[in-house]
Amino acid sequence: MRSLVLSAVSAQVLFLALALVQVGPALGGKVLVFPGEFSHWLNMKSLIQELRRRDHSISIMVPTASPSVKYNDTELKKDFNFIVFEVPYTVADYKEFLEEFMHFSMYESHKASVWTKVRLVNSWLGRSVVMQTQNCEGMVRNAEVMAQLRAANFDLVLWDPMTPCGDLMARLLDLPLVISLRFSFGGVMERHCGHAPLPPSYVPASPLTYSDSMTFTQRLTNVLTNLLSSAVSEVFWKLTLDNYYSDVLGQSTTVCDTMGRADMWLIRTYWDIETPRPLPPNFHYVGGLHCKPANPLPEDLEEFVSSSEAGVVVVTFGSMVNNLTTERAEVIATALAQIPQKVVWRYSGSTPRSLGPNTKLLHWIPQNDLLGHPRTRAFVAHGGTNGLYEALFHAVPLVGVPLFGDQSDNLARLSRRGGAVVLDFNTMTSQEMTSAINEVVDNPSFRQSMLRASAVHRDRPLPALQEAAFWVEFVLRNGASHLRLASRDLGWLQYHSLDVAAFLLLVTATAIAVTATVARKMLRLGLGLVRGSRPHQD
Repeated sequence: MRSLVLSAVSAQVLFLALALVQVGPALGGKVLVFPGEFSHWLNMKSLIQELRRRDHSISIMVPTASPSVKYNDTELKKDFNFIVFEVPYTVADYKEFLEEFMHFSMYESHKASVWTKVRLVNSWLGRSVVMQTQNCEGMVRNAEVMAQLRAANFDLVLWDPMTPCGDLMARLLDLPLVISLRFSFGGVMERHCGHAPLPPSYVPASPLTYSDSMTFTQRLTNVLTNLLSSAVSEVFWKLTLDNYYSDVLGQSTTVCDTMGRADMWLIRTYWDIETPRPLPPNFHYVGGLHCKPANPLPEDLEEFVSSSEAGVVVVTFGSMVNNLTTERAEVIATALAQIPQKVVWRYSGSTPRSLGPNTKLLHWIPQNDLLGHPRTRAFVAHGGTNGLYEALFHAVPLVGVPLFGDQSDNLARLSRRGGAVVLDFNTMTSQEMTSAINEVVDNPSFRQSMLRASAVHRDRPLPALQEAAFWVEFVLRNGASHLRLASRDLGWLQYHSLDVAAFLLLVTATAIAVTATVARKMLRLGLGLVRGSRPHQD
């Protein structure tokens, strides 16, 4: 009996050992990375640093005009190989383009006419296509770069769609593709290209601020947003990059088809603030992968933070925003001067005249470490995904001031869960901001709501970073084409079963017509028999 037990235990140990071997790390993988800029780069850097710790070789494609990726940084070059390619625009050109867009989004969009918005969006899209094409040309038309890439024998492409042509390069090099993104407008990339079903009846299209329980008017707006975003994207791509992709590949293709070939989609949100929705097996939500426990603060900052008995409020409007107007800066400074807490404010520009003695201005702050400090009571922020998840990780309630992009959507989700108060950037007064900060600090329900959301965020089979790295390694080990939906091979009529519906309609119509014809004939025959059976009268 004892020998049978030992044999059974030995078999189990052997089975576990084999299982561990099968799901072990993909050692020595060579990953080609196309990162985004600003907060996108910070998010991607967390993932590729983890992959580097797992002994993968990381090569990063970066244009000479990148404003965020410091490809000459000595420390970064110890871990990553930078493949730098020339583009005909400068860092200043890139920043000027973004700042023009942000200025309009922050200060003018709310009062601009529909025609002005359409005209400016069309102009920005046109300029964006020019820069995207120049970016692509710097890679695919550069014989030296392409020779270097082909000789490197990469195993996988990791791509943030903020950077153009990562999907095209994966096709050229015949490599598996992993996409990392927060959202696309109207969910076009996810549902239209990746075939992730997002039913408009209960899944609001980003960046709409609706919940999953929509009114009729909201559902109508959601349906129209889906239809419009799909139509505009198809027309836009067909007039621009579809032809470019086809020319480079030497065969007819589309941007959506090339993107839709992705083996894995890593979405940078999670079910702590996301609403439930159906997902294909190659979509995984890894929000907060950059979050981590707080490190000690620099000595001078620790002294400032620890000296406040009432606690600390952290203020930042993101890495991209350096253009607060004097009027808005004064409104914010006046509000901060009226609260009992000390304030650490990431700020670039002239010092506001109304700045209070409780407020410390810094060009850069250790945001994660400040949010994780036990003295921190609230976070005043624009609602970018990175900062929002750091606040959620550390359970710090927010006063949200959305500026553009997905920020309104992010903050609306958190507000519905009781973790944030949301203000309007252009109309808020100093008193409104002061009241909002006091509310989230003094009302314990905000802290409790953030603690509950933080518990959900942390309660997962693997930490977000480990899960994201696992799925990259999964693709390295196995590929993931077997996880892609077969709907990619169906035409539009087949995907929506319109051909089946048309066939069934035809069959039904034919059956009704035949039945009606037979019925009429039988009725006539019956009437004839009735008439024929009547007796003749003289």
